[in-house]
Amino acid sequence: MTPPLQLGRVGDVAVDRRSFLGMLAAGAAVVGVPSLLSACSPGTPTGAATSAAPVGDVIPTYIPVTYAEPDYPSVSGSVPGYETIPAELVRSVPTAPGTGLVFTAMTPLWGTIPPTKGNQYYAAVNELMGSDLNFQIADGNTYGDKLAAVLASAKDVPDWVSIPTWNLPPRFGSEIVGNVFQDLTPYLAGDLVEEYPNLANIPSDAWKFCVFNGRLYGLPFPGETITDATFYRRDLLEAMGVTPAVTNGQDLLDLAKELTGGNQWGADDLWNTAAIIHGVVPKWKLEGDKLVHRVETDEYRQALEWNAALFASGAVHPDAVAGQTGDAKLRFQSGQTLIASDGVGGWHEAMRDNLAANPSYWQQPFDPFAADGGEPVLWKGNPANIFSFLKKSDDEARIKELLALANVIAAPFGTTEYDVINNGVEGVHYTKGADGLPVPTALAATELQPTYIFLVDPPLSETHVQYPGYVKAASEWKAKASGYAQDPLFYAQQIVEPAQYASIGQPFVDLEKDISRGRKSMADLDAAIETWRSSGGEELRAFYQDILDSQS
Repeated sequence: MTPPLQLGRVGDVAVDRRSFLGMLAAGAAVVGVPSLLSACSPGTPTGAATSAAPVGDVIPTYIPVTYAEPDYPSVSGSVPGYETIPAELVRSVPTAPGTGLVFTAMTPLWGTIPPTKGNQYYAAVNELMGSDLNFQIADGNTYGDKLAAVLASAKDVPDWVSIPTWNLPPRFGSEIVGNVFQDLTPYLAGDLVEEYPNLANIPSDAWKFCVFNGRLYGLPFPGETITDATFYRRDLLEAMGVTPAVTNGQDLLDLAKELTGGNQWGADDLWNTAAIIHGVVPKWKLEGDKLVHRVETDEYRQALEWNAALFASGAVHPDAVAGQTGDAKLRFQSGQTLIASDGVGGWHEAMRDNLAANPSYWQQPFDPFAADGGEPVLWKGNPANIFSFLKKSDDEARIKELLALANVIAAPFGTTEYDVINNGVEGVHYTKGADGLPVPTALAATELQPTYIFLVDPPLSETHVQYPGYVKAASEWKAKASGYAQDPLFYAQQIVEPAQYASIGQPFVDLEKDISRGRKSMADLDAAIETWRSSGGEELRAFYQDILDSQS
């Protein structure tokens, strides 16, 4: 299981949950209330439906809007960065669009569920919307079970339902989505979205991922272009007089070994790094006209061999060797290890957790590099890993009002709506410090939990201005990394594999650990690939080939 993460938001492999949580952290706002989120269970999407038909004209027209000019503009899809909070915020929806109705909304939460009655945070957002959202919040770790029970009884479905991709129930595309949820194509497709400018500001790829069976059903929570990085403790290396110059995989192996000694190890388990620097595809690639699964690729084999060499060098912390992955962050942040893989959101999260006790703390991602020293290949992450749906209704005015509320929630950085949704009410949930930055009150930790973001969210922005130097460093690194970003095959397509193939990839998760640690060999990989092919892999290949053929 992926190690639990504790993230703040007021401040592998159907879905990479860790990358999603890292992306979530990357979009956190200025006020930082710790421990809002902990681990959630990814599960494996099942079902036999696919929505891989071309999206055509069903997605909204992309109409970008800027309320605050970024200090670091987006480059190749990277997250724009802001080093200051605007002195004057713009209310992007000047008049509350609601009519005073009360709607129910079901969302997950990986943390303490806040009170819904008497909650001044919810009251403030409801005032901006003009109608009330009555949240039905469920434990994110068991959200899939709750969701299944709700969808089994169509009459009890809330007006607005959040669904993480890893909680998509069986037959969602084939039976559920069209019968239970509203087709938003007639409301948002093409230029129709102009009625909702903040929704139009969400990039097209995120909308594409909300298309099922050729129709637009979902509202997205947009994600990072590049979700993961390899970090090193720059503060500790500088104290050691070490300036890393890593331009290939051997350089990284050598550095990890050089940094190992005494009670300090060069690295934790770097399997994710191995996959990144070798350009291992998320799932499929085309070699000529043949679909090849990631486990069949040379890149996958080379990544395993590289990670095995890292373990064999003695540079990996013994607890990581023993498979104790849950403490990887602690080992890195305490200086026991000096190189570690993490989601990009782990960067600012570490600053939040360490700067007070250690003002010199700094972790830095290596610039992108390829294992062979050539041009890096960085595969884009899912454009969204969570989305929401509106309950099907014949009442067009009701649907349009819910979309108008979504337009308020999707207001981007620089707006009054964004500030209230992320920081709450000044004097109630935060006060401003001498530097002008929001400082959360005790009430914020109780009332202000991430809920609206799971319904719809604006494009990500890098706004962690409370950590000196962070916005500049993060924005510049993300801009550089995005320059190497490529679309994986079937990118931004909502494809749910048939249920019978749900478990055939699991043996490779265990094999990756065993080969890395020298317990199994590459011959075992060859045998596992043959077993995969005969256990449904070839049928799965044909399933994806049919999708590919339908798009040609």
